[in-house]
Amino acid sequence: MTRAQLDKKPHEVAAMFDRTARRYDLVNDLLSLGQDRFWRKATARAVDAGPGEVVLDLGAGTGTSTVSFTELGARAIASDFSLGMLGEGVRRLGGNALSGPGVPFVAGDALRLPFADESVDAVTISFALRNVHDTEHALREMLRVTKPGGRLVICEFSHPTVRSFDVVYSQYLMRLLPLVAKAAGSNDDSYDYLAESIRDWHDQPALAAIVQRAGWERVAWRNLSLGIVALHRGFKPRG
Repeated sequence: MTRAQLDKKPHEVAAMFDRTARRYDLVNDLLSLGQDRFWRKATARAVDAGPGEVVLDLGAGTGTSTVSFTELGARAIASDFSLGMLGEGVRRLGGNALSGPGVPFVAGDALRLPFADESVDAVTISFALRNVHDTEHALREMLRVTKPGGRLVICEFSHPTVRSFDVVYSQYLMRLLPLVAKAAGSNDDSYDYLAESIRDWHDQPALAAIVQRAGWERVAWRNLSLGIVALHRGFKPRG
């Protein structure tokens, strides 16, 4: 558990995202200089979902990431513990609280997923795993709902691989990120928390070890944008 997680209880984190929901995607686009679009595409390619498959997108927020998994014919479910985020997604995509245009929105806690055992072909979580209070428990829940041989893809902020760049990036996180968010009219307190949660998060090998302990096999990762973000992938044992 990171210091940022210790400072905020789960309901406080949910309320924070509720307040940020309306401008969340816009601010993320600004803060990442548009790199978030590249990261979403890389995640969709790693999930590689095809016709007839079901993808569970956890921490889906407004569903921006979820839609990309349907482009090859898969069915995707958007799930998040922030009702504000889900409501904003429904508002943008249309439909109702359970059915957007081909994308169901389901409120859910990563530590107690409201899905049956072995009910999805792939589970993915982008920029949300570090907000879960018990990382390994959440990964075991993801394992439970995934079919044997199914896959996990985690897209999460990580640690830059170039030392000199890491120093500059840390300064950006702690000083400039909250200022940019405030200038964009978002909840700057939320981005103070997010900056701390990114700084305190596990590096690439440490997260891979946690994924393996949770029961996933063939765990590997790939760095994006000099390690600012890393894609971790694993598979559920077949038997």
